[in-house]
Amino acid sequence: MAVADQKLRQLIQPVVEALGCELWGLELQTGGKTKLLRIYIDRGEDGIGIEDCERVSRQSSAVLDVEDAINGEYILEVSSPGMDRPLYELGQFEQYIGEDISLRLRFPFEGRRNFKGRLTAVDGDEIAVVVADHEFLFPVEGIEKANVVPRF
Repeated sequence: MAVADQKLRQLIQPVVEALGCELWGLELQTGGKTKLLRIYIDRGEDGIGIEDCERVSRQSSAVLDVEDAINGEYILEVSSPGMDRPLYELGQFEQYIGEDISLRLRFPFEGRRNFKGRLTAVDGDEIAVVVADHEFLFPVEGIEKANVVPRF
């Protein structure tokens, strides 16, 4: 996780938890004139409603503005991680052992960056993914993006 993301997490997490939710993850996208801060919140079995997103958005926006945490203009989005939820931390990967995931690596491995397969284990700081009967071990730091593949 980038230093900027860690600082944002430290500011946002207490706000989200005070409102009875869990901070699932956040993404700061910088490109062009306007930045985008996407905050994912969750609440176990109860799930997240639009009211939760509104409350977290209002409170987070106030904290971000007071702390001047993001230089320049930015757009703030707050949502549930959804069925194809992104995975950021080892604990989140552990929750989805046995599920299919898709991931994109920061750097190519065996000539490719994109993999889709069954998450079979978390071992130390690595995850094990079976792709077409071949098991791969990926360090979490080397993963640019990972998502659960929803089952219908």
